[in-house]
Amino acid sequence: MAVLKYIKLTLPMMLASLTFYAPASVSADELDGAKIYQQHCASCHGEKLEGGIGSSFLNHIWNYGSHPQLIGMNIKFGIPNLEMPGFKEILNDEQIGTVVAYIVEQDAKSELAAPKVPDHIKTEHYNFKVDILADNIPSPWGIAFIDANKALITEQSGKLYLMLNGVVQKDVIKDTPNDIALGGQGGLLDVALDPDYGDNGWIYLSYSHGLGADGILSKAKVMTRVVRGRIRDGHWVDQQVIFQADEKFYSKSRGHFGSRFTFDEKGRLYFSVGDRRVPKQAQDLSRPNGKIHRINKDGTIPEDNPFVGRPGALPSIFTYGNRNPQGMATHPETGDIWSAEHGPMGGDELNHIRAGKNYGWPEITYGVNYNGTIISEFTAKAGMEQPIIHWTPSIAVADIDFYNNAILPKWQNNLLVSSLKYRDLRRLVIEGDKVTHREMILKGLGRIRSVTVSPSGAIYLLLEDPSLILRLTPES
Repeated sequence: MAVLKYIKLTLPMMLASLTFYAPASVSADELDGAKIYQQHCASCHGEKLEGGIGSSFLNHIWNYGSHPQLIGMNIKFGIPNLEMPGFKEILNDEQIGTVVAYIVEQDAKSELAAPKVPDHIKTEHYNFKVDILADNIPSPWGIAFIDANKALITEQSGKLYLMLNGVVQKDVIKDTPNDIALGGQGGLLDVALDPDYGDNGWIYLSYSHGLGADGILSKAKVMTRVVRGRIRDGHWVDQQVIFQADEKFYSKSRGHFGSRFTFDEKGRLYFSVGDRRVPKQAQDLSRPNGKIHRINKDGTIPEDNPFVGRPGALPSIFTYGNRNPQGMATHPETGDIWSAEHGPMGGDELNHIRAGKNYGWPEITYGVNYNGTIISEFTAKAGMEQPIIHWTPSIAVADIDFYNNAILPKWQNNLLVSSLKYRDLRRLVIEGDKVTHREMILKGLGRIRSVTVSPSGAIYLLLEDPSLILRLTPES
């Protein structure tokens, strides 16, 4: 109650602190903070401020300043290194002041409780037991299984964990990369095991690599980097850099790193690099961003890559016109590569990835900018691929994995899809290049960053907000 009283007493000061210029006369509705929030903010931050594409405002940590004037300035001018647009052309300062007051008041009233995780869930064909394996890893991002009982888990702050028999070990793997630039969407990202891991022990990591700034990684220019190494006696050893862009392609943006991995049947490594928030560069074959790349496991370039020998084109590029793919998977029957790609506001995509194809971003899109302005008037153009499906409004599609285990024959080759915004797990039945059926498996527990089918046939989910590692085990 004391906090609420403080908020009520200080609302006039909040409004006053946002007066950068004399506001125009507006109606009462146009000064209703809740209505302004629903119209301009809810699509990213949730109708109940619970988060979606953007962060939750409940029990919020204000990384860019908690003073009402700073919050107002972020709304007005945007945050350049995040996907936070400026609203100075849409809202005047008085309107911004009312929405800031609304957000701060709701945050002060919030007692955000962690959602209750069910013990069991039922689906159309199967029932699952649900276990919470961990709730103390802040931002788990990727998981790779060594065998049915052993896996590696990346955490965005740079930690690499070993999980044994469903228990995340307290001691992290030591000597992992120390040049990870944190902030925004950056950090230690995906992890994958070599298809011949049993023979060679190679493990692949992707992360936001920082350059310069006198070793201060928070100020460094950044780009997606891929390394491989081995684990010996709890230490990361034998590291080799297998993909690093030229320094001229690094930038201070902390977003759109892409970074999911998958391998094809010949053992070649595919990985994504987002457009790094410069959309037009996704169409530029001389740049690595906005692309899906294919390399051999040692970092060399396959001779049959589609742009090998083309003047000015990077030979590692497999596809282009990709905005920010954070889900990739190899079809267990056909061997084809599939990806899930974040759109802007609207236009998330599921794509069947084929050599040399242009997936259109930003020339064609089913989405719009976060402030509602038009990116492109076109959803289709000659020579550009259409998504298999698109999600509009966005679900903030994240990781994907094909189900490939004999214990659930009715799910064989079905695609599992995770969502950040709507906090759900979905199952898609795919026949050829068509999605013929969809089922909601799990909803409302948290932002599902990763979904992976283990060798035992259990499904592992990595969640954030709240941070959880869940295991869904099929029941007989």
